[in-house]
Amino acid sequence: MLGAVIGDIVGSVYEFSNFRSKNFNPFFHQKAFYTDDTVCTIAVADALVNGRNAAEAFKDWGRRYWDNGGWGARFGEWLLSDSLAPYGSFGNGAAMRVAPVGLLARSVQDVTTLSRRVTAVTHDHPEGLKGAEATALAIFLARNRVTPRNIKVAVTERFGYDLTRTVDAIRPGYRFNETCMETVPEALICALDATDFEDAIRNAISIGGDSDTVAAIAGGVAEALFGIPDDIADQAWSYLPHDMREVLSHLYQEVGQLA
Repeated sequence: MLGAVIGDIVGSVYEFSNFRSKNFNPFFHQKAFYTDDTVCTIAVADALVNGRNAAEAFKDWGRRYWDNGGWGARFGEWLLSDSLAPYGSFGNGAAMRVAPVGLLARSVQDVTTLSRRVTAVTHDHPEGLKGAEATALAIFLARNRVTPRNIKVAVTERFGYDLTRTVDAIRPGYRFNETCMETVPEALICALDATDFEDAIRNAISIGGDSDTVAAIAGGVAEALFGIPDDIADQAWSYLPHDMREVLSHLYQEVGQLA
């Protein structure tokens, strides 16, 4: 899950000012920060490890860090409303926040069950559910030592995403898009074609688009594939407030118990 947070932080400064190259430096820009992507990922982890209602967890964390900004218009309206009902979204927020599911799931069926539990409370459109589950499945399979090539096969067979393109092929024509349909496949390719964790994040930034979310999705998968270098992990932890670090620590304790 820290991989998704890192992708969000690194991508935060490029969301509306795309940098279409892997050669950006430093890795963590001096103006980088965690966005709503991280806040929602923490909320998912909190809901799963503490047995909370997912909608209530989103509202708790979203309102707590409301000033962090970056909220999608409809999600922001939902956060501030009294409603706990979903609103039919197929936005890529479904996928950028789902990494804890991939870490905690014990089976493919678990992936489906847990993903739907934390996704359908807002993103109950079939494409929203699909994008989240595809991302969680990729993380689950990577944790279980399935090769990137076979992860591509499994995700394509189950969800129909085209994962045959390369990062270099995506980059020239890719444009800002906030849907699962036009974000999840690209982010998965950025992770599954990478040589290591940092390369996956650099791939994600380099294609442009909704950079923090693309990198958050890629980062969750890349963590499961490669692990996170200590220096990158340590720097990422330093961005997070105490309450977020507590949830992350609890999540990793749970993962350790499941391993």
